[in-house]
Amino acid sequence: MEKHDVIIVGGGQMGLALGYYLKRAKADFLILDAGDEAGGAWRHGWDSLRLFSPAGYSSLPGWLMPPPRHAGYPTRDDVIDYLSRYEVRYDLPIKRPLEVASIERADHWLEVQTHAGQFAGGSVVSATGTWSHPYVPEIPGRDLFRGHQIHSAHYVRPEDFAGQIVLVVGGGNSGAQIMAEVAPLSHALWVTTHDPLFLPDDVDGHVLFERAVARMKAGANDEPVGGIGDIVVVPPVKEARARGDLVSVRPFERMIETGVIWQDKSQLAVDSIIWCTGFLPALEHLRALDVIEGDGKVLVKDQRAVKEPRLWLAGYGDWTGPGSATLMGAARTARDLAARLLQNLE
Repeated sequence: MEKHDVIIVGGGQMGLALGYYLKRAKADFLILDAGDEAGGAWRHGWDSLRLFSPAGYSSLPGWLMPPPRHAGYPTRDDVIDYLSRYEVRYDLPIKRPLEVASIERADHWLEVQTHAGQFAGGSVVSATGTWSHPYVPEIPGRDLFRGHQIHSAHYVRPEDFAGQIVLVVGGGNSGAQIMAEVAPLSHALWVTTHDPLFLPDDVDGHVLFERAVARMKAGANDEPVGGIGDIVVVPPVKEARARGDLVSVRPFERMIETGVIWQDKSQLAVDSIIWCTGFLPALEHLRALDVIEGDGKVLVKDQRAVKEPRLWLAGYGDWTGPGSATLMGAARTARDLAARLLQNLE
């Protein structure tokens, strides 16, 4: 069995950022990645996906993301290219494709079970993110619907919905961006629980990240430091709002074979529904450790699992580090986590 002081499960932005600091410290570690190629969850983003921030604000430690050769913020493909070059630049030890089935206790080690054999780590960092665990709400009749249903995790391009009657469900950034490009090609309705809340036009991802950090540092009795979940007005969203395409309606009551039934009992025939309803932490591989709480998360203190001190978590959201699911946040979280891992090794 191949053994290392630290095994990182997940070779996306979080795994690479942590690998940078461990490599610099000459630590014994290995990254296991389920993907066929570099890029993590970015390889599954839709074609037109862009960052909320300039390249300089969206970088991993050690090397700033090069400015794109086109106008605007970096695209999905720019990020994939950057992450691919990043792991080569720092010669990070990565094995792929290796999907981790489970992590189990074994004396002084944690054993990592994969389809290609076992690995053992004195410490294991789970950094699998959320992309592989999309969330779709339990709407009555959802299984009866005979039309096309897709989560934003698998959405690719608006042309796939041309001429259709489409419901885009979800009032976050993915809902706004997908609605913005689907609406001109289809008969689309945007379904949200409340009227969409747009951030000021000059707010980008850098401002959002700083707000997230400030919110996490604020005491329980302090005033909240701005909203961090509202919609960023990237150029396509701004254009769609000006066209009047981003007016939303309230949720439907249930689904039937041909479409949906609204709260007033009226019906609408629907061809496709795009669920932009978020993600949950992808933690099924931790089931054998009995550390997953009722809310689907793991109880952690400074990224360390309270119920299993050899297990660490990063990159799943603010509960594993402020903004840790973002490029900027991954860099900061990795810096702090690497220091704790190295101290633990000592």
